[in-house]
Amino acid sequence: MTPEQNTSVNTRFFDTKIEFLKGVGPQKAALLNQELSIFTYGDLIQHYPFRHEDRTVFHQIKSLDEQMPAAQIKGKVREWTTVGEGSKKRLVAYFQDSTGLMELVWFQSIPWYQKNLRVNTEYIVYGKPQNFGGRWSITHPEIELATHENELGGYWQPIYPLTEKLRKRFIDSRALSRMIKGLLEISRSHIKETLPENLVQKYRLVSKADALWGYHMPQNQQWLHQAQRRLKFEELFYNQFRLIKNKLLHKTEYPGLIFNKTLLVKEFYEKHLPFQLTGAQIRVLHEIHEDLKTGKQMNRLLQGDVGSGKTIVAFITMLFALDNDAQACLMAPTEILADQHYQGLKKFADLLGINIAKLTGSTKKKEREIIHKELLDGSLHIIVGTHALIEDIVQFKNLGLCIIDEQHRFGVAQRAKLWAKNKSIYPHMLVMTATPIPRTLAMTLYGDLDISAINELPAGRKPIKTVHRYDAHRLSVFGFLKDEIAKGRQIYLVYPLIEESEKMDLKDLMDGYESISRAFPDVPLSILHGKMKSADKDYEMGRFVRGETKMMVATTVIEVGVNVPNASVMVIENAERFGLSQLHQLRGRVGRGAEQSYCILITDYKISKDTKLRIETMCRTNDGFEIAEVDLQLRGPGDMSGTQQSGLVDLLVANLAQDGEILRVARSSAEEILTSDPDLAQPVNQPIRMHLQNLRKEETNWGRIS
Repeated sequence: MTPEQNTSVNTRFFDTKIEFLKGVGPQKAALLNQELSIFTYGDLIQHYPFRHEDRTVFHQIKSLDEQMPAAQIKGKVREWTTVGEGSKKRLVAYFQDSTGLMELVWFQSIPWYQKNLRVNTEYIVYGKPQNFGGRWSITHPEIELATHENELGGYWQPIYPLTEKLRKRFIDSRALSRMIKGLLEISRSHIKETLPENLVQKYRLVSKADALWGYHMPQNQQWLHQAQRRLKFEELFYNQFRLIKNKLLHKTEYPGLIFNKTLLVKEFYEKHLPFQLTGAQIRVLHEIHEDLKTGKQMNRLLQGDVGSGKTIVAFITMLFALDNDAQACLMAPTEILADQHYQGLKKFADLLGINIAKLTGSTKKKEREIIHKELLDGSLHIIVGTHALIEDIVQFKNLGLCIIDEQHRFGVAQRAKLWAKNKSIYPHMLVMTATPIPRTLAMTLYGDLDISAINELPAGRKPIKTVHRYDAHRLSVFGFLKDEIAKGRQIYLVYPLIEESEKMDLKDLMDGYESISRAFPDVPLSILHGKMKSADKDYEMGRFVRGETKMMVATTVIEVGVNVPNASVMVIENAERFGLSQLHQLRGRVGRGAEQSYCILITDYKISKDTKLRIETMCRTNDGFEIAEVDLQLRGPGDMSGTQQSGLVDLLVANLAQDGEILRVARSSAEEILTSDPDLAQPVNQPIRMHLQNLRKEETNWGRIS
């Protein structure tokens, strides 16, 4: 009996080691382990193709066209010869069908082809046709002997993610396809349905077994579409099911301090609030306060563009905690940002007689000792800091609220360490981000949190005017900058590189600094980049904040930085080198005061289609949420900041940039089931219960095969 047939009760079928699959064996298994992390049947069956090639049609040599991405041709090798010497040596085979003659060319593995190619034998070749001097050729074609099965055509070839090492050992897409086909043939009875029958019927989904067959071995485009649709729905359904289950668990199982007194909040509103709150800020504060009164732990994400007024919302949220004899902390990813928050909050705290302190890596030992003592005896009400806050020595009398800024810079473990600072009851959690997140991404990254968004700018703020200029317009740009400096304004100039790179013809920072010095000889300049020491950075930034320097020549280290209301112009050199969200973050450094602010994007004349779309989007809108949607379409979810630590990259089939509608339907289906049947006791939901029982404990993607 083979291991495929003899899977004992303890060894589930899809946990069977890959070496036991017919045609694999220990050597190939070791390669698949090492190169693709494929260890079991389950890993292999979920190693999905990233595209499919149409092998349903045979083309004739006379009807080839250079516009074809690829062509499949049936014919015979008439003869072959080697041409050239050394690195230019190549094998040329003359391949003929009933309509003409063409060349097949190989630069690699020549000895293998010399040994194995058979003259006057029928082959099927596949590759990209090219025409040189009236003769067609394909370089490095796929080639296989014609057989009764493959000369009928009529199939789609799956193309799998591979590595160079596998290709050199002759494990290519065809070899993987054969392995997977063999596995599919023996596994059909082991593939269990994982979705309730009513969902399958409602959305007209194919079965799980048919979906796996259809994705790996589709007979046509329609089969492939239905297979992908089913697998995407299932994966997103379980992704959302997990997040919503965690969210409901928080709301039912995790108690939280009740903050219903509002004396300090009222005093601040009536006597000290320096400006009128926007409608969005008031709405968000109402959502937060409703959470804080429930007696359950708040877990809320606050999204708001740069300059939208998150800090004042954070401070008022802290007042709710202080009003109810609890302490609050705010954790930021960098010392610069922690200091900015501290300075901003201290102004308000002093008005109310609130004790506030800052704790970072550079806080002196004597100050630390005072902070530790006052946190423990409760006389320190608010602490602002960096990772230093999660050190074991930092203990609170009664921590009731944790605010985390730029959430994507922190991992789950760091958040959990803050929770543990209150031994009797979990503190409320508010996580903030100035990086607007597209709706689909927010649902997947933060689907276990309640989400609030500040989507309007404070009154009196003028939208930043953004323009695109080419290198040739530099003189007129400099003229504009001189006019702004004459009005008393300050200017940021951002460059993508610190030093010259031989490979890239870019304006590097030092070259830029010199040219700005020449163009503005009487204007005091600052320079800021990532390779400077912390003290030097702070010194340069301090000079700019105080207005001692008028122009700041910098790299992207100012992306998240200090608030300088007098800085009204942001010039971004080689803007084509920056991503869309980065451009938007940089632009957010200006527009902090009442004056009209400008962002000037300078590029080379030659820019790609994607770059053109990025620049046009920046010039068209200041709406961070709209920009984030375009960025998601351009870059995909895996590249967007912070998603690597979220489990998001664990999605095998779904693509959040394209599958927003499936995600919305999957989420609402999961919500319905968890609301009506949280324990999955109803017979109709048995497939979900069985699937979850079979999952490994460490599994993060609940849509994986179990």
